[in-house]
Amino acid sequence: MTNTFYISSTTKTAPRVNEVLFRRIKDEVLGSNYELDLMFIGRTRAKTLNFKFRQKDYATDILSFPIDKSMGEIYMYPAKVKSKAKEFERTYENYLVFLLIHGLFHLKGFDHGSRMESEEARVRALFKI
Repeated sequence: MTNTFYISSTTKTAPRVNEVLFRRIKDEVLGSNYELDLMFIGRTRAKTLNFKFRQKDYATDILSFPIDKSMGEIYMYPAKVKSKAKEFERTYENYLVFLLIHGLFHLKGFDHGSRMESEEARVRALFKI
């Protein structure tokens, strides 16, 4: 079996993640052959990417970039994830997985809306998130 899921970090605040759980969720949403890079980044890079690709001048918690039908990248800014977790009354660990699921559906081509929300809810229920 080839590795299709890579996790890296350019920040000291990268969370410890359950790689088995993250891979299972990735495989459920995108399939086992989809190649995904998950990168934990700092504020400056999160802000730069968000401005460059979305014209939003702030650091966001997650950005998803499909490269093609079988490959994509997700960038997460852990400090923002941590602050948003409190806002949504979730634990940091739970919100991290919640966001991963959200980002995966963007990679799959979904836009915000009821169909995306119902698909996310299905996967959250499956993995008890």
